[in-house]
Order: sequence, then C-alpha cells, then structure tokens
Amino acid sequence: MVDRPYTLLSCGMSIDGYLDDAAQERLLLSNEADFDRVDDVRSGCDAILVGAATIRQDDPRLLVRSAERRAARVARGEPANPVKVTVTGRCDIDPAARFFAVGEADKLVYCATPALGAARERLGGVATVVDGGDPVDLHRVTADLAARGVRRLMVEGGGTIHTQFLTAGLADELQLVVAPFFVGDSRAPRFVNDGDFPWGPAHRATLAEVRQIGDVVLLRYALTDRFGETG
Repeated sequence: MVDRPYTLLSCGMSIDGYLDDAAQERLLLSNEADFDRVDDVRSGCDAILVGAATIRQDDPRLLVRSAERRAARVARGEPANPVKVTVTGRCDIDPAARFFAVGEADKLVYCATPALGAARERLGGVATVVDGGDPVDLHRVTADLAARGVRRLMVEGGGTIHTQFLTAGLADELQLVVAPFFVGDSRAPRFVNDGDFPWGPAHRATLAEVRQIGDVVLLRYALTDRFGETG
C-alpha cells in the first residue's frame, strides 16, 4: 500500500531550462491552449502544491478556471477546486496572498517545526497549519496529505520544490512544457537546482508522450511504475 498520493509535477520552461526571467513581471512561457490543458489537469487532482517562494513571487490563485470543470467536480461529489497546499521553512507568507484570499478551497500550510507557533499565529485564520518536520520533510507531507484523502497531487513549482520532489523520489509523472525561446540569464530561476536525481545516464526516465500544443511542446515522463494511475 503506497502511503502517498499519485504525484504529478507540472512545469513550463524556456528552451534553455528557465522558469522565468530576471524581470519583475512574470514571464509567460505557454499559450492559451496549454493553459487550458493545465486547467484540465488541475480539475482532475485533489490538491495543488506550490512552494512559499512561488506564492511570494507569482501570487497564484491555483483555482480551476473553467466553470464547466468546476461543475463536473461538484457533480462527482468533490469541492469545486482542489485543496491548496504550500510548504515553508520560515512562514514568510502574506496572509492576504491570493493563495489564501481567493476561492473556497481548503488551504494547508506545512511549516518547519521551529516556525510552527509563528505560522499558526500569522496564518491560522486563513489556513490549516501543519507541522512538517525540521526541516520540512516531503515524505511526511505527502503521507499526511494521503491521510487527509488526497489521492492525486499536482505540484506546480517552483524550482526548489521540483528539485526536492524529484530527488526524494516522490514524483510519479513529469509534465514539462518547453516554450520556443531562450532566456539566457543566469540570474533567472531554473526548472531544477543541483541535486542527486534518480534519473541519470545509467537510469533514463521513460518518455511517455510528446505533444505539440500550438508553439509549445509537452513532454510527459513516466517516473515510476505508478505512471497513469487515475486514483
């Protein structure tokens, strides 16, 4: 019995592997057709996870955009939107961020043990704050999510979070969209950071699908034998 949700990593990057550029305004790496595809993937998940840095930098809403897809979730007996999840070491998150303020979805904040008291004081009114360990342990986080009924988890970044899930062997699937341009600026954040990844020259990841979506390309990688589980 697997004690964690089926975990899907979703990411868009430039040809040279960057998630953004160094400018203050967010760089759009995809197109409307792919945004709709991502919305469809979101609608099939029980929870969406991003790192605290993504909340600070991008202020995402993390909601299902399509009214039809929200209605379909409700018809299945599910909330209109997936649970929102974040992890943080020091709880430096604005309680007025759209992650908390927009939408009726439940919000979970997994916080490092030393900052737990401050996190509950700061965010307890807008989210459920959970002890994530010291430092935050993603095995513990995903096991707790499974215990809360999360069967399918979508991880939307950023680079540090992607790196942690991949190096911990906690990702079953990677959906990687490549935009048709270069960023070329080492100050910008990359898709992943340095790490000891399970997939290398001697253990290649399995490419399960290649799909052109307008001017971007989707690469789907099967990272475990759970690939394709529907929950």
